[in-house]
Amino acid sequence: MKQAVVKKGKVIAENVPAPNVSRGSVLIQVRYSCISAGTEMSSVNTTKKSLIKRAIDSPEEVKEVLEFVKVNGIQKTIQKVRGVIDGGKQTGYSVAGEVIAIGEEVTNFQIGDRVAAAGAGIANHAEYVDVPTNLVMKMPNELDYKQASTVTMGGIAMQGVRRADLRFGESCVVVGAGILGLLALQMLKLSGIRVIVTDLDEHRLKLAKELGADLCVNPVEEDAVKIASNFSGGYGVDCVLFTAATSSSKPLSDSFKMCRKKGKVVLVGVVGMEINRGDMYAKELDFQISTSYGPGRYDSNYEEKGLDYPLAYVRWTENRNMTEYLYLLNEGKINIESLIDATYPIEKVDEAFTSLEAGDKKPIIVLLDYKNAIDNLTDGKAGKKVDIETKRIDKNVINVGVVGAGNFVSGMHLPNIKKMSNKFNTHSIMSRTGFNANAVATQFNASYSTTDFDEIINDEDIDLVMITTRHDSHGDYVLRSLEAGKHTFVEKPLAINQKELDQIKAFYESDKPNKPVLMTGFNRRFSQFTKEIKKHTDKRINPLFVHYRMNAGFIPLDSWVHEHGGRIIGEACHIIDLMNALTNSKIKSISCEKLSPNNDKFSQQDNVAILLKYEDGSVCSIHYFASGSKQLSKEYMEVHYDEKTIVMDDYKTLSGFGVNVKEINLTRSDKGQKEELEALYATLKGNNKNWPIALEDMIQTTEATFLINDNK
Repeated sequence: MKQAVVKKGKVIAENVPAPNVSRGSVLIQVRYSCISAGTEMSSVNTTKKSLIKRAIDSPEEVKEVLEFVKVNGIQKTIQKVRGVIDGGKQTGYSVAGEVIAIGEEVTNFQIGDRVAAAGAGIANHAEYVDVPTNLVMKMPNELDYKQASTVTMGGIAMQGVRRADLRFGESCVVVGAGILGLLALQMLKLSGIRVIVTDLDEHRLKLAKELGADLCVNPVEEDAVKIASNFSGGYGVDCVLFTAATSSSKPLSDSFKMCRKKGKVVLVGVVGMEINRGDMYAKELDFQISTSYGPGRYDSNYEEKGLDYPLAYVRWTENRNMTEYLYLLNEGKINIESLIDATYPIEKVDEAFTSLEAGDKKPIIVLLDYKNAIDNLTDGKAGKKVDIETKRIDKNVINVGVVGAGNFVSGMHLPNIKKMSNKFNTHSIMSRTGFNANAVATQFNASYSTTDFDEIINDEDIDLVMITTRHDSHGDYVLRSLEAGKHTFVEKPLAINQKELDQIKAFYESDKPNKPVLMTGFNRRFSQFTKEIKKHTDKRINPLFVHYRMNAGFIPLDSWVHEHGGRIIGEACHIIDLMNALTNSKIKSISCEKLSPNNDKFSQQDNVAILLKYEDGSVCSIHYFASGSKQLSKEYMEVHYDEKTIVMDDYKTLSGFGVNVKEINLTRSDKGQKEELEALYATLKGNNKNWPIALEDMIQTTEATFLINDNK
């Protein structure tokens, strides 16, 4: 499919794989999408800047990059930054089209429904989009797709008007006669509000007058503050709704001056935030922010998981705002047609964005249409490859089909595979979104990208399937890959519940011949630190007494990492596997205690003390917690045995006490990710008859995490 992608100051229509439908979402074939001139052009212009200029403008991003450098080093950081720049970014957040597939657990939509949809990074300028249901609104039967594609802008304007909370007969100044200002103007007039509109563009002021503004003011030519005072009988207006975009602070100061005592200014757009206390203090003004489309915005429980707010307590959510906007359009109470200046086919998206930079008469609304889209989807299965030119590879090199294109695989596994080009080749990339798949495939010279898992497991050229998706998909993907006869590497966890694990166990217990190799990404056992420790502990006389601290770090409880088994199943499994590797024994008993927090910030589930007793007599304690300081190193281990102690700190240093270990001092952590691939290669090529990690160990680790997680 074609999708608009921003690259180095230009917007191009790039061929990417179409998405599949997700759980809790609907797949939409887009008819029209609406370009947001302000937000999207700002994003485009940002990509034109040099890295130095971007760093100056976005110091918070510099801090994030520096943190990445500390953990991963300069080379990987440069590779990651270059990949982000070369891959480009998605754009768009307002579309209208037809539902062509329904995800699991979706009951309120049917195939064929005419809908509008919103969401940055979700409702992109693309022929097909996969959108969670709380960001999808059914269209009235008579409304056309062109008008409905402006739904997000309508929601933003409506939320601003709701924040203003004005009553019939009150007065308001709308600063800015762009799309948001002109929509807000019409909504205010429908509410019985007297409205002044200010803007520097005479053409837009003329439109505002035609749409019902009581007064239109160009602040360059007239004193807007004085006019607002006269308009309101000398008191000042009840509210100023700021919908313009400027870096200057003067318009905000003027907005305060236009208000009456105890009036308010509501910020919908962007403005310089140098606030003069004197502008507000004497009048005791309120300054409010209007958050995008309304309640639910930036709440992953609402937007991604489909958990709605009860209408009795939250009357107007973002979905209800946008649904109401569609009704107003359908009833002819909002005039949008006069604001649509141009429509371009998606193939000419570059021309569409260029038109927004026109000098004299910038368009207000520009739409993209998708009438030339080829409907190649069946039952929500995209499955069409996008070929990327690459050289033929040595047949002795193992071809890897990578499933998942997130930050970890892009920053860790794929660079390692690239370094090991004499052993592995990144053959293909699959991701839920075609844009991500295509961007990562391009960065690492894969043969093709896809959004269809079947495409990967049915590809005869793929020798190894590497699964790096979110945890809830691992069990299903592993089983399907194994049943297709593919050697399989899966990032931890192997499975998130006993049912999934039992299915994998049943596969290996079956009489099917020539079963493929399975490996879970428990990388710490392969690190140089673990290898050095085992050189000594494997010669021990008595059992091990091991203490391991994982200062996991606080992650807000609404993050996805707390779902589908949470952090014990998803991360603490690493340490349990490491204990298995060090003891080389079976777990005899497991006990644990969990924190009992006094408030809702911390969770029991990621603040756990675990005690493992092994059949060889070894005792291993694991303190996994999220309540510690980030200034403390993340991982630390003490191994005690036979009056000897070995200490490992954060996979950077290794030292021995009473034992002559090879001391290691690194500037950044090395947790064995490259070494685990070396071990897997040796097994796949027959150089090592044993699996990198025994199936029994992977099962033991995974079942241990289930027991710990279930313990209350």
